[in-house]
Amino acid sequence: MENVAVIGASPREDRYSNKAMRMLAEYGHNPIPVAPGYREIEGKKVYQKLDDIPERIDTVTLYLGPARQEAVIQDIIRLAPKRVIFNPDTENKEAAKQLQKAGIKVTEACTLVLLRTGQY
Repeated sequence: MENVAVIGASPREDRYSNKAMRMLAEYGHNPIPVAPGYREIEGKKVYQKLDDIPERIDTVTLYLGPARQEAVIQDIIRLAPKRVIFNPDTENKEAAKQLQKAGIKVTEACTLVLLRTGQY
């Protein structure tokens, strides 16, 4: 089981970040929502920032557009997960370079598709 930080998690069931939370749990992973402004999503405590999470994070899946990623990228580098998944519309070449330089694997793909197709 992987601990997966879902950055940009939403309580709205129609949002892909919420679908990812549910599907990660369904596939046996531990999704950890990171979203300022919420206390709980899908029955899980929401963390305001990555640094607040007490567990070791294996994967970060991003649901934040590039314009809102700058501060988060430095937090991710400090956290040093094995990989970061840039979901559709979150791709950011400069951020990806920074992460790769820090030794973090970068994947541009949909978390939902990766899970469904056995590529996660």
